[in-house]
Amino acid sequence: MRAYLVKLHGRVQKVGLRRHVQELAQELSLAGYVRNERDGSVSIFVQGDEKKVEKFIQALNNPPPPALVRKLEQKEVKPRPKLKFFEIRYSKPADELQEGFGAMHTVFMDYWKEFREYRTEFRTEFRDFRNEFSDYRKEFSDFRNEFRNEFSDFRNEFRDYRNEFRSEFSGFREEFRDYRNEFRTEFSGFREEFRDYRSEFREFVKRMDEFSERVTRVLELLVEESKRNRDILEILVRDSRETREMLNESLKMLREVASRVL
Repeated sequence: MRAYLVKLHGRVQKVGLRRHVQELAQELSLAGYVRNERDGSVSIFVQGDEKKVEKFIQALNNPPPPALVRKLEQKEVKPRPKLKFFEIRYSKPADELQEGFGAMHTVFMDYWKEFREYRTEFRTEFRDFRNEFSDYRKEFSDFRNEFRNEFSDFRNEFRDYRNEFRSEFSGFREEFRDYRNEFRTEFSGFREEFRDYRSEFREFVKRMDEFSERVTRVLELLVEESKRNRDILEILVRDSRETREMLNESLKMLREVASRVL
């Protein structure tokens, strides 16, 4: 076991350094104590395994901000076997209150200093951005004026095209009306003619139905009376002739109707 008395100089009080030292010692399983001195330094007594103690002393050189160690003094001393833990030896209550407020004040001052630096940097950068924005604004004004002139030309040209289109469209509309009226007249004539053809075709269908019935009757008679006497055969021949003549008339009428339809 090795023991050392370490003294830290710099910004080591009112910055939460004692709490950091205690946590570091407890993490390495070391015993001892830490306390503030009246001259503004911090005294540390630490004892334990030699390698752990060396690691502990090396870590003291780099405490977390806002603490800052400018000088570290160490001296090997005799171990104290009665010390089993690492503790903070506090000062008077008034001093400890000053310690707490001082730590907060130190942290605040560091943040305030950093904020002032950022503010100064931001002002400089903002001025650059403002100047750059002024240049862009001027350039935009030029583009806007140029766009206005060009847009005015396009608008005038569009008006000319619109007027020309209106004139042409009016002519097409009148022409379309004439075609529509002409189509209506022709379609009316076709519709009347179609009605006549339809009536004639219905009459033709009716006569064809009658003819079909007559042919059917003749065929039935032919089948039934084919073996009868000659008189019946002569009657059948005569009826067949009449039927043929009627058929020829019907075919002639059908040709006339078909020629008219086509």
